[in-house]
Amino acid sequence: MNKAVRQTEIISHLSASIDTWSDSEILARMLDGQRLAVACVEAALPAIAEAAEAIAQRIRNGGKLYYAGAGSSIRIGVQDGTELPATYGIDEGQLGYLIAGGKEAMFDTLADKEDSIEDGRAAGAICTQRDALIAIAASGRTPFTLAALEEAKANGAFTIAVINATDSALGQKADVEVLLNSGAEVIAGSTRMAAGTAQKAALNFISSLVGIKLGAVHDGMMVAMMLGNEKLKDRAARIVDQITGSGLNAAREALAKTDQIKPAVLLCAGASSAAEATKLLNSNDGNLRRALAQLSQTTKTKLQH
Repeated sequence: MNKAVRQTEIISHLSASIDTWSDSEILARMLDGQRLAVACVEAALPAIAEAAEAIAQRIRNGGKLYYAGAGSSIRIGVQDGTELPATYGIDEGQLGYLIAGGKEAMFDTLADKEDSIEDGRAAGAICTQRDALIAIAASGRTPFTLAALEEAKANGAFTIAVINATDSALGQKADVEVLLNSGAEVIAGSTRMAAGTAQKAALNFISSLVGIKLGAVHDGMMVAMMLGNEKLKDRAARIVDQITGSGLNAAREALAKTDQIKPAVLLCAGASSAAEATKLLNSNDGNLRRALAQLSQTTKTKLQH
């Protein structure tokens, strides 16, 4: 097949006369569409895992992760990326956004900007061989997004396409194609619905797996999150207590010395100082489980002597 199959543009017979239905019938049809959108991500799990591994390697080595796209797709990408520092402790300086129309397009509909190949090339040119780029487009053919991916790839960046169309130019040119066959939209062409839901789920999976690979998750808890308010500080204390059994007071005291969960856990687990805790983490690439194992072994060795 030479042309991309854009399922999102198909007029679904299942939605015929939807504007004459009752509210409950309309909402039930929309819910069915959302269920199918999430279910289609299963087929993309191998590609999602490959993408996450490539991104984690580049972030670990000081590279950046860029999101590129237009309209609803890039809004979903920006939402995903901007949550990573607070959730997984990824440096804001290691995240970037290539937005058709710039930041203004996040709030205003600048639809014509997605057609600019020149703007896409200029945006993608900032990517280097140290970086990864996630290009998001339901159609898989948005000119801005395609040009950004092509330019980034020419510069050596690792490229990932998150798309909802088979046999697309974007998918064919990317190093990894995350194909989300979300099917026809309940409202034809409204990619903020099923296609957008599938994109958000896939991006959540990619970035969450990246966070796990970077050591930001321990036993299902966010051990690299930022402690930006009292709610999060309270959660952090409970996490430290859960891991070490230290009690909340001791956990809070450790957090007051470190302002970070992982070194606070090591303090409560027996590290002599915040400096030793940091050293343990650095020697284990920030992985708390390995740092705890090393601390336990060191403590046993000292007791034996």
